[in-house]
Amino acid sequence: MKFEALCQSGLGSSFMVQMNIQNLLQQENVQEDIKVDHSDIGSATGDQADYFFLDPTLKTSAGSLPQEKIVILNSLVDADELKEKVNAILDKEGIAHD
Repeated sequence: MKFEALCQSGLGSSFMVQMNIQNLLQQENVQEDIKVDHSDIGSATGDQADYFFLDPTLKTSAGSLPQEKIVILNSLVDADELKEKVNAILDKEGIAHD
């Protein structure tokens, strides 16, 4: 499985979200191999990841991505929101976590 964090330039905020997801997966003791990466929204393609994490301001730019793969983070720095949304995906996919 692959998670992709997206931002306008593919540098700052997407890299921060990538690191936060990786830390969360480690804290949640997820054993399944989940690759986490980051990219700019302009070069993202639907087959590049299973789930895309992005800021609500980028939703219109994500029109080419499958809607069911998009995870909107209302706050890129809210650890509780990220945990809730990642855990919901893990539960949906049947992936064990703490």
